[in-house]
Amino acid sequence: MRLGLLAMSGVRAHNAELNALGLTLPGFVERSRVIASLPSLGLLTLAGATPNDVEIEYVEVPDVLPSPWMPGEFDAVAISSFSAQIKEAYELADRYRAAGTKVILGGLHVSAMPHEATAHANAVVLGEGEPLWPQVVEDLKDDNLQTVYDARGIAFDLSEAPMPRYELLEVEKYNRLTVQTQRGCPFDCEFCAASIRISPKFKVKPVPMVIDEIRRIKSIWRQPFIEFADDNTFANKAHGRELLKALAGEQVRWFTETDVSIASDDELLSLMQDSGCAQVLIGFEAPTRAPLEGVEQKANWKAQQFEKYSEAIERIQSHGISVNGCFILGLDGAGPELFEDVLRFVRESGLYEVQVTVQTAFPGTPLYARLQREGRILRNDAWELCTLFDVNFQPSQMTVRELEQGLRNVARALYDADATSERQRAFRERLRELHRRRQ
Repeated sequence: MRLGLLAMSGVRAHNAELNALGLTLPGFVERSRVIASLPSLGLLTLAGATPNDVEIEYVEVPDVLPSPWMPGEFDAVAISSFSAQIKEAYELADRYRAAGTKVILGGLHVSAMPHEATAHANAVVLGEGEPLWPQVVEDLKDDNLQTVYDARGIAFDLSEAPMPRYELLEVEKYNRLTVQTQRGCPFDCEFCAASIRISPKFKVKPVPMVIDEIRRIKSIWRQPFIEFADDNTFANKAHGRELLKALAGEQVRWFTETDVSIASDDELLSLMQDSGCAQVLIGFEAPTRAPLEGVEQKANWKAQQFEKYSEAIERIQSHGISVNGCFILGLDGAGPELFEDVLRFVRESGLYEVQVTVQTAFPGTPLYARLQREGRILRNDAWELCTLFDVNFQPSQMTVRELEQGLRNVARALYDADATSERQRAFRERLRELHRRRQ
């Protein structure tokens, strides 16, 4: 049997004007190309759970789907996609099915909208893929594929996760590869559409397994740059310390997403510095406290951290670890003054880099459910707007046009070459000053 694993991950803004501004996925230098080129770790992991007697090919589908086009000749294909490209994924799935190829769909969007997805697939996999994938493959072999494989009620332990098959990649195409150290998140932010939506119970992967995966990557790429594909790598500080101590001997540079609490742990910051951390991405979400109220639904944690933001940035960056601060434009409680507030915060905080997005109501999130109840979703099923840069809802204290224009204005100010260069210069100068003081 020949199985194609098709990754659709080249998300870009739907609005042509935004793309003209270079707003595909803004962030730190070349972040757009980085994210667009990251391989699908989920599909590589399923490949690791596939028996050796199945021939596998990993294929990355371009963000603009050629027509008519089907990559490769397969007995079956498994397709993974973000919400923004799900309609293209469905179109590609329909082409394969018309040609007699079995189609399996999975991922966050499919888990959120299974009834929609089943119209375009022979089978859908809901929730985490690893627990049921061996059964899916066996059923394929037996020509007994079921319509739905639902893992949402299965407690899956990451100690049982297969080794991702990184060797399926043309590694020279990438400037970083991904490794997962944990899944889920102890926080519950209303807007979050990450792995918490398929794995609500936070869990960690045993550190020796993480190191084995890094070493597998090093066997095909001598000096790799690693991105940890986690919602919040240091939510569990004890696991984080164990991981960092093991990483220190691997001689790799790495990047991850975490939260502001790492700033209060000097030991952790020192371990991060010693283990090769280049940058952390932290979701600050707003430059003032009011819009943060209620964003984190368990304990209002985000709002409670606001007063620590500036000091946290200073403490983290003083260890030589740059901070990429993320801000969400259009949160409830934020009016047109938000845009200048973001620019002011970035200037005064000394952030090395910044990423701005617009609040996006993703299917399956509490935010989408609430905005739908309130009649604030602009168009039902407009998944092509789920790019983080297109507006798919009615903001509470500004018009849609004001939010769209505010994003453009902030982006022009933040990603101007001179502004980017000045942020980076200030970061380097601050490090030199700290180094002089310590001598």
